[in-house]
Amino acid sequence: MRDDPDVIRMVVGARDGDSGAWDELVERYAPLVWSICRRYGLSAADVDDVGQSVWLQLVEHLTDLREPAALPGWIATATQRNCLRLVRLSKRTEPADPVELFAAMPSDLVPVDQELLRHERHAAVQAAFGQLSPRCRLLLSMLVQDPPAAYLEISEKLHMPVGSIGPNRARCLDRLRQAPALAALIESCNERPRASDGGEWHGRPMVDR
Repeated sequence: MRDDPDVIRMVVGARDGDSGAWDELVERYAPLVWSICRRYGLSAADVDDVGQSVWLQLVEHLTDLREPAALPGWIATATQRNCLRLVRLSKRTEPADPVELFAAMPSDLVPVDQELLRHERHAAVQAAFGQLSPRCRLLLSMLVQDPPAAYLEISEKLHMPVGSIGPNRARCLDRLRQAPALAALIESCNERPRASDGGEWHGRPMVDR
């Protein structure tokens, strides 16, 4: 994971007792905890249980975290361990066969590093989107909603000629790519090797259209 200045700031602030930094940290990584829990098929009550356990454990171990940039990996690993704990507890009334326990694991689990990268991408896009002008945010939101807004509706709402919607969309996406948070992520993704192809990276930036 890259050394995100925001993560370092939040960790240092939380260590120093800054409640605002702690709240910001939880808000940023709660979706990561939730997404991992979802892959284990946990109930809403169990997800809350895992979340509380993870944050309590983090309070206890935050001062032991030598590198603030390691925080996302710590949270992902702690979440997975707590999910497995609940799965094992739910199996106590059944034969404790490791093969059966393994078979009960969700089939779509992904490695921690992939889960972190997915979360990092989402956070970077959100941060970059927030840096766009209100007009760009509204235009892109209308274009990606389900179903996408009709060009005529966009034209009327934004007072924009239909023929200029495409060029404006391209300019807004270009600004999105150049936003510091997303530009740094795109650069790190382009530099990150893939194990499946012998170390070369042939991917494209996440936002390409």
